[in-house]
Amino acid sequence: MTPPNRREKGLVRPYVVTDGRAHPTRNTFDLVTLVVAARDRPLGGLSPEKRRLMQLCMPGALSVAEVSGHLQLPVSVTKVLLGDLVDSGHIITRAPIPKAQLPDAQILQEVLDGLRARL
Repeated sequence: MTPPNRREKGLVRPYVVTDGRAHPTRNTFDLVTLVVAARDRPLGGLSPEKRRLMQLCMPGALSVAEVSGHLQLPVSVTKVLLGDLVDSGHIITRAPIPKAQLPDAQILQEVLDGLRARL
């Protein structure tokens, strides 16, 4: 078995991409947090990974999990990059839509009884 080519895409160590950090600065993200790129911010001075992230989020909102998958980076690395971009104003995040509360079982039973009475 031959060793993998070290120059293949994706073989950069995660700590290199995040400048040695394992956690985002002050921003925390769920896997389903929606991410949108701010269009008025310049991309100059950003690392290649952050620039790719910005270009990926320009067309519309993506979840943190989707961004991580498209970039082929671990979620933890993606969260650190997103934290930096939120701090610099390049990225806007929105909390996911909360789950709808289920109606009370008694109300559903009353609706069902009412429908049965009409039929």
